[in-house]
Amino acid sequence: MNPFEDMRIFCQVMESGSFTAASEKLGLSKQFVSRRLMQLEERLGVRLLNRSTRRLDVTPLGRSYYEASLRLLSEVEQVEQGIAGQNSEPRGTIRISAPLSFAIAHLGCLVPLFLQRYKEVSIEVDLSDRPVDLISEGYDLVLRIGTLEDSSLVARRIASIERVYCASPLYLAERGHPASPEELHEHDCLPYGHSRQVQWRFEGAGKPTTVNVAGRMRVNNGDLLRDAAVAGLGITYLPTFIVGAALRSGSLVRVLDDLRPAPLTLSAVYPQHRQTSRPVQAFIEFLKERLEGSIEAGDRDPA
Repeated sequence: MNPFEDMRIFCQVMESGSFTAASEKLGLSKQFVSRRLMQLEERLGVRLLNRSTRRLDVTPLGRSYYEASLRLLSEVEQVEQGIAGQNSEPRGTIRISAPLSFAIAHLGCLVPLFLQRYKEVSIEVDLSDRPVDLISEGYDLVLRIGTLEDSSLVARRIASIERVYCASPLYLAERGHPASPEELHEHDCLPYGHSRQVQWRFEGAGKPTTVNVAGRMRVNNGDLLRDAAVAGLGITYLPTFIVGAALRSGSLVRVLDDLRPAPLTLSAVYPQHRQTSRPVQAFIEFLKERLEGSIEAGDRDPA
């Protein structure tokens, strides 16, 4: 009986979603993986997974065991690296989740540079704009833009990201420039997300103002909203890393720019047990080194 090996097998099954996929990742037979998990459940005296012909569903106790196993395995990894004298050079695999548009704009060129610098590190990147459960889904690190919820997770600031209100010159020629946030009620807007009611925030003289906005198109992807705005479908509100090139080319122009809110924060968020992970901390420092200046500059269009 090897409890740590059972933990590794169970965590791989959780992350792979099936015995077949887990066995391929582990280089073991499907029958061996299934038998080890059955023996684990017998030893613990609890059901960790509910099995059916189509899927595996984790039980509440299985979820708790998975989260605890991740912490313990990470601690064991750090101890082994320290004893083996490997703590000076990062090595291992980092599993990352990042917003789609941001990753395409920045990580596509940065991840290869990071891997060239750290030859013993591997990276798995999942691109998604949805909020992910970092612990239960097995991520070592997630990149998040905006306000973070209070939690037991650790957050480190990477950079500031500006957002701007903008529209195409064609749309503004036909519909006019809004002179105040309230005039947006008379305009077609292109809000991010699928919520029935979206509010845009404005700051300037006096107290902050929020305005409900609506339009004919809703999508949870900034690149599609940018393209719709360039096509003249309305006013949108997006980070400059998405609309910067369109602003510089004149395909989009800023509106209500003196009332836009303060920049958002790009943060690296990770579990407390990853604070001593050399690969995770090396990747965070690399992002700060490469991104802080360029994103804070915000791709502002020339005055």
